[in-house]
Parts: sequence; structure tokens; C-alpha cells
Amino acid sequence: MSPVEYAERLFVPLRWWVQATMLVATFWLALVVAVPPVAAFSIIAVIAALVAAGFLRYGAIRVQVTDGELRAGRAHLPLGYVGTVTPLDKEQTRLLAGRDANARAYLAMRPYVKRSVRIDVNDPQDPTPYWLVSTRRPKQLAAALAR
Repeated sequence: MSPVEYAERLFVPLRWWVQATMLVATFWLALVVAVPPVAAFSIIAVIAALVAAGFLRYGAIRVQVTDGELRAGRAHLPLGYVGTVTPLDKEQTRLLAGRDANARAYLAMRPYVKRSVRIDVNDPQDPTPYWLVSTRRPKQLAAALAR
């Protein structure tokens, strides 16, 4: 097993957790006056657990360069098929994920990560023209792919 050249996990930001806490508190306030306390606390526990599980699952995306391949979420791309790698800023990412997007591109995007890397795919058998991968460190990911 070769060493990890780049690794990043795209966690849900703290502000989402704060907003979810306020949402759960709002539900609790509405329920505590309408149903018996045991039922209210049970329902709130289930809601809180579902929100936490959803955030943890959604934020579980990993971006990694290791063992001769790029992994982004559940997908992987052998480094032999990596073409041009372009680190993108906030505006370039917005355009390439929206107006200028190719419908066949693979997107490993998260809305709370504003920068990304475009990775052209050089595989004649693959209809995917490029990958667009969210990252907080686009230059470091591009450098790891260029090695």
C-alpha cells in the first residue's frame, strides 16, 4: 500500500449544526406544550438523531489520492486517466457547476465548500469528460494529482 498523497474529508460546517439545533429546539417547544413530556422528548430524540445522522452521512465525502488513484466519494479514477488538472476559485466553481456544466461530468460537490478542482478524464472508453471535486485546498489537490 502506497502512502496517502492527499486526503480531505468535507464535513458539514458548524453553522449548519447550530441551525439544526435551533430547528430541533423549535420542534421541542411546539411539542412540549401539545403532548405529554415523555412523548415530546421521545419525538425530539428521534428528530435530533435523524438530523445528526443525515449531516454525518452527507458530510462523509472523502477526497483522497492514494494507491495510484483519486477517490472522491464512492467513485475512483486511476491516475493514469487523469488529464489536465485545474484548481478553481469560488466564481469558476460556481460557473462550472452551473451555467457551464457538462451533463456527463462527475460532480463530487458540496454547497458549503466554495472551491473545487476540475480533473479532465483521458479515457476513450469513459463518457465522462471531467470530474468536478469540491475541496478546501484546490492547489494542494492539484499538486497531488500532478505528481
